[in-house]
Amino acid sequence: MALMKWEPLEELTTLHDRIGRLFGETWVPTTRMFGYEVFSPSVDVYENDKELVVKAELPEMNEKDVEVNLENNTLTIRGERKQEFEEKKGTYHVSELTYGSFERSFTLPPNVETEKASAKYEKGVLRITLPKKEGAKPKRIDLKLH
Repeated sequence: MALMKWEPLEELTTLHDRIGRLFGETWVPTTRMFGYEVFSPSVDVYENDKELVVKAELPEMNEKDVEVNLENNTLTIRGERKQEFEEKKGTYHVSELTYGSFERSFTLPPNVETEKASAKYEKGVLRITLPKKEGAKPKRIDLKLH
């Protein structure tokens, strides 16, 4: 049995997501902590026969503000979405964009080759590709009916 670090704020995000779905609200990639909105990027995780892919939306972020780590079969994405104020822009009437530091962690299945992982950041989307081990790929067995 693997030990996992408990992330209480991650549970709050899950609860926020469930309540939003219950009331038919669109999930916004934020969570509220101590009365403030905190940025948490939306993530897709999917796999095919050859690889596991993690895609994270990181709008208006620079590549240097994002860090990707792989350790003990855990993928961690962390960074900071910085807010830049410019007085020249005028008076804000609505401000719904969220900023701040974030961290998302994912436990990886044992059938991926973490040493062959690659990451690409383009147009505000981080794409991490983890190839599957050769023996882990599904094999089709044809049935012969009598």
